[in-house]
Amino acid sequence: MTDKFEFRNIRADEADQAVTIEQICFPPNEACSEKNMKERIARAPELFLVAVDRKNGRIAGFLNGLATKEKIFRDEFFTDASLYDPAGKSVMLLGLDVLPEYRGQGLAREIVNQYRVREREKGRKSLILTCLDSKVQMYEKFGFHDDGIANSTWGGEEWHQMSCEI
Repeated sequence: MTDKFEFRNIRADEADQAVTIEQICFPPNEACSEKNMKERIARAPELFLVAVDRKNGRIAGFLNGLATKEKIFRDEFFTDASLYDPAGKSVMLLGLDVLPEYRGQGLAREIVNQYRVREREKGRKSLILTCLDSKVQMYEKFGFHDDGIANSTWGGEEWHQMSCEI
């Protein structure tokens, strides 16, 4: 997979690309706003892992989150980048985005695996996310455990909290 994609932190000049990809990958009620995405990138670019297509230099997908000492996901992580705690041992994952033309190739799994390894090397202990019922099986295949219905009403949806010890 590394022959097709470069995996690295996001750069400030790629913020607009990330916003566009988020709008393609998520419906309007779930997508991160441009303002919030740019704030996350400015505050914690090291918690964005992008997969850049080596042929065209464009981002094909990314995973982003915020480190924290908290263990329970709450919706404020989506909207308040100031909750970022560089010393946090948990990472609240806020979005796994893969453009449609790159889906079905194992890219999402590779992004998650690389993110897991990278964050473990930084001393983090767990990854925590929320997902819709339709994505629970996918995240279980990625090594996450379904912790049940989350304390989240983001986008007016019912979410599962998933966690992975790293």
